[in-house]
Amino acid sequence: MKVGLTLSGDLISEDGARFAAQIGATDVVVHLTDYARGADVSPYLTGGRVGPIGGDCTGVPLWSYERMADLVGMLRRHGLRPAALENFSPNFWHDVLLDGPEKRAQIEGLKRLVRDAGRAGIPVIGYNFSIAGVWGWLRRPTARGGAFTTVFDIDAIDPSEPIPDGMVWNMRYRGGRASAPPLRVSDAELWDRLTFFLQELVPVAAEAGVTLAAHPDDPPAKTLRGTARLVNDPAKYDRLLAIVDSPANALEFCVGSLAEMPGGDIYATTRHFAGLGKIAYVHFRNVRGKVPRYEETFVDDGDVDMTEIVRILRDAGYDGVLVPDHVPELACPAPWHTGHAYTVGFMRALLDNRDALGPSWSAAKEPQLTAAE
Repeated sequence: MKVGLTLSGDLISEDGARFAAQIGATDVVVHLTDYARGADVSPYLTGGRVGPIGGDCTGVPLWSYERMADLVGMLRRHGLRPAALENFSPNFWHDVLLDGPEKRAQIEGLKRLVRDAGRAGIPVIGYNFSIAGVWGWLRRPTARGGAFTTVFDIDAIDPSEPIPDGMVWNMRYRGGRASAPPLRVSDAELWDRLTFFLQELVPVAAEAGVTLAAHPDDPPAKTLRGTARLVNDPAKYDRLLAIVDSPANALEFCVGSLAEMPGGDIYATTRHFAGLGKIAYVHFRNVRGKVPRYEETFVDDGDVDMTEIVRILRDAGYDGVLVPDHVPELACPAPWHTGHAYTVGFMRALLDNRDALGPSWSAAKEPQLTAAE
């Protein structure tokens, strides 16, 4: 197993790569989507608005082979490997998600992007097949020592608040129309759209040497903003994998999101999918609580025994990348950097000593993972 770091925005730079190398990361997950473009995030950061708040991706061109190859080259200059490219920009595939008139043109664009990623040396593309995306967060000083962190409390928000027209995934892909009816997407419709996406894209990914990795829902509510959620129960990952049986159809395994699911057991879930060899990479995140209320915690301070997660992955022979995810903010001049350095240090200590961690304790207590409806 390897310890990685996720870089996005201004951190996709020589300085960001240097920081990753200095704290001991060997692999990097990159986000090329500019989530903050044109966005005012201050209402969320000051605790007065539900978030996260996305920006405007209208007119952003499809990422080119040259851009991805230059990025891979920059990482390699710092001794870093590209682990994955995470998340398509919403304007690349909004009609794939919405079953709109441009979906066939957009799926062809995604095929080109996947082929170019493979040529550039990017082995995995993580995606979240969701209309509402990540939404419903509240920023609160509730982590250890009063650190600001993400809280989800369904009673403190309106989970049925409609998605503004012209937006998916909290980002605007075109101007809104005042007369547009509220968006509604059923469970059956969402799974039909995912089936189209996977049947079209997985064979291309396999040919390009790229693995597509599906992120579970965050938050894993039953519905959000008038739209169904896809993987809000661990067993629904089995349903997703069965759509196209291919090594290129795999999972972006988020420990935090899976632990937040009301019906799930995170240890059984990890053992099941690691045993199938279907984990492309891991978001190594801890939480306290489950839907309808939970909060994200420091990696060593939540409900999940993260050492046991490493034991399970070790015993299953998982040799992929683990990256920090949504780290609480330390009270210092560089909260992102210090929080991630702390988390990477914790992860490195676990992985460097994984053979001395002893046997797994959870296997005898695990419930069987049952098929999703």
